[in-house]
Amino acid sequence: MKTKLSLVALALMSGSACAQLAETAGFSGEVSLSTGFYSIESNLNTHDDNKNLKDPNNPNQTNDAVTGGLLLPLGNLAYTFGESLNQQFYMGTSREDIATGTLAFEMGYKYQLASGMIIDASILPTIMSGEVWANPYQAIDRQTTDEDGNAYRLKLENIAGSKFSVDMAYATKDVENDQLGAIEPSLRRDADAFYFRTDYKYMVDQTTMLKPRLTFISSDADGDANSFKGYGVELSYFKFLNRHQFALTAGFNTRDYDAVNVAFDKTREDDEMSLFAAYEYANFMDWQDWSFISFAGFGSTDSNIDFYDKNEIIMSVGMNYQF
Repeated sequence: MKTKLSLVALALMSGSACAQLAETAGFSGEVSLSTGFYSIESNLNTHDDNKNLKDPNNPNQTNDAVTGGLLLPLGNLAYTFGESLNQQFYMGTSREDIATGTLAFEMGYKYQLASGMIIDASILPTIMSGEVWANPYQAIDRQTTDEDGNAYRLKLENIAGSKFSVDMAYATKDVENDQLGAIEPSLRRDADAFYFRTDYKYMVDQTTMLKPRLTFISSDADGDANSFKGYGVELSYFKFLNRHQFALTAGFNTRDYDAVNVAFDKTREDDEMSLFAAYEYANFMDWQDWSFISFAGFGSTDSNIDFYDKNEIIMSVGMNYQF
C-alpha cells in the first residue's frame, strides 16, 4: 500500500499546479479523535461558570478564566472523479484549515482546470452557529440565546497556474433573542459579513513552505456599534522531515467599529494576536495510515473597551486514520 500524504506533506503538495485532487478515483478520507484542554478568559464566554460578571459595578473587568477538558472528533470524506481526477465532492474539516487553526465543518465541490487552478465552492453550515448571552452587559444571572447563520465560501487556488490563491466568503448571523439590541438599537447584533483573504505559497526547499496571507473582513450589523471593518496579516510555516510534520501560524488582526458603543461611550477598537502550532507523526508505531497528531493554540484580544478583552488557550493530542 502506498504511504498516504499527511498534514504538512499535503500542504506542500498543494503548491504544485500539476498535483491531482487525490491519488486515486473514488472515496477517500480520514477520521481523528483528540482529547485536550482549554482555557478561556472572556466576558462573552457562555459557560455556566461565567453567568455573572466579576464585578457588577465595573463591567470593564474581565471574568476569571474558565477551564475544562475537551473531546474533538474530526475528519473528512471526499469523492474524486473525472478522467484527470480533477473533480471532487467533499465534506468535513480540511487538513490545511486544521493546520492553521480553523476548525470548521464544510461541504463543497472542487474543479481543477488544466492550468492547475482549483475552483472550490462550499458552504459552512455551523461556523456561525452557537450560543451567546442574550444581554452580555447584564451583571447577574445572564441567560443564553441561540446564534444561527451560514457561511458561503469560494476559493480560487493556484490562480492561472501560479501559487497565488484567493479565499472569499459571505456569512449571515442571526441572534434569536437579542435583548441587548432590543434595549439599544445601535447594539443590535444580527449581521451580514464579507471575508476576503489572499495568500502565496513560497517553497523554501522541497520540504519547507512559507505562506503569507492578507485578510479583510467587513461586517454590516443591524446596529452601527457592532458594524466593523477588519484587516489582518498571517504567516504560516510548514516543514516535512521524514515522518515528522510541523505547521506554525502567527497572525495579527485589527478591527475598527463604525459607531460609539453607548454602554461605554467609546467606539470599539480591537487588536487580535494568535499563534497556532500543529504536529503530526505519520505511520505511528509503524501502523500504516495511522498517525499521532497534536495541536496547540493561543489567542488574545486587546480592546480599548476592556469588557471585550479575551485570552484563550487550547491544547490537544490524538490519533488520525486515513483511508
